[in-house]
Amino acid sequence: MTRYKKRKIMGIVKFCALILIPLGASFIGGKASEIRQAAEKLNNISLGKGGEKIVDIAAQPEYHKSSENDMKDILSGEDILSEGYGVQEEKSDEKSCVKLESPLEMVSDDAGDKPYPTQWYENGDVIRTTYGYYSGTSFFDLDKCGQVNNKTYWSNDDLYNESLCLPNFTISNTDEPQVLIYHTHTTESFEPYVREHYDTSFNYRSTDETKNIVMVGDAIQAELEAKGIGVIHAKTIHDYPSYNGSYDRSRETIIPILEEYPSIKVALDIHRDAISGDGFIYQPYVEINGREAAQIMIISGCDDGTLGMPEYIKNFHFACSLQQQIEGDFAGLTRPILFDYRHYNQDLTTGSLLIEVGSHGNTLEQVQYSGQLIGQSLAQLLLSLRE
Repeated sequence: MTRYKKRKIMGIVKFCALILIPLGASFIGGKASEIRQAAEKLNNISLGKGGEKIVDIAAQPEYHKSSENDMKDILSGEDILSEGYGVQEEKSDEKSCVKLESPLEMVSDDAGDKPYPTQWYENGDVIRTTYGYYSGTSFFDLDKCGQVNNKTYWSNDDLYNESLCLPNFTISNTDEPQVLIYHTHTTESFEPYVREHYDTSFNYRSTDETKNIVMVGDAIQAELEAKGIGVIHAKTIHDYPSYNGSYDRSRETIIPILEEYPSIKVALDIHRDAISGDGFIYQPYVEINGREAAQIMIISGCDDGTLGMPEYIKNFHFACSLQQQIEGDFAGLTRPILFDYRHYNQDLTTGSLLIEVGSHGNTLEQVQYSGQLIGQSLAQLLLSLRE
């Protein structure tokens, strides 16, 4: 008898035992002890080749022991017959990230006019914190997980109904790029490592791509490309030497790219936040799979009639889908979506969002890891939207 047939028979026998024994107990009443004895005898019955025993119905399920044939199945990548539950594909519990070099160990070929510091003073306080659930009239929960911070004229009920809509675009099975990553504030930088104090003389700006927000974009890109999604990562500096006019300059960068590649459906402006007070900065983090990740915030702009974004709500649909995907995959990673009157060049696609990855108090490794997690969840969402 084949292993499959034998297990099929065992499954039928166990099913009958599970149904008939309780029914017999209800009719016989006082003969519960005899029924227990019968169940114990069932456990000693052997079927077919190998003398495998029926599992004790009162015990927790046992998994079949590995045999030489089982190991061959595993090594060949075939489906494994999971005892009592039919054919099940073996899946890893933890998603593995693309292996990247630590940002602290990266050396830039050209650090630019504003390199990352090599010496640090410690004269301000770093406050490590983890943002949790938000309450208040501007906040509401999304259907599956995550929240929205509604700062507009929209009622929470109406906006919640919009949040149930899927993104208004699909992804094609193509080698053409479908995601654009860029940085309006390209020089935004971070803490070197976890410490109690920070250097107040450093303004957290650097032209070194291995130590600024570009490195986070690289992490997102690596995860998307590992899943077969084409990416263009624009690394043009828009906020140095002049900060004013950054959004106008980033617009000049991305419009020609979108015109050249109409296949692009998603345009992500990757930033970092700047959460601080007088003499202290915040480090919002969460532990994911044993590693610290910087908490993130998606910003979806709303038009009050003066911003020229007639399709802004379509970006919001995408924001809510991405928020729930990320929060569902990596609980605690997201802060509520900020839905507010912001432009941020979000009129150019129906998949345009700004994402704040951590704050200037977060470390290089924390934000790099968050970039990888964003990339994993974004890839999973986009693949679910494939035509």
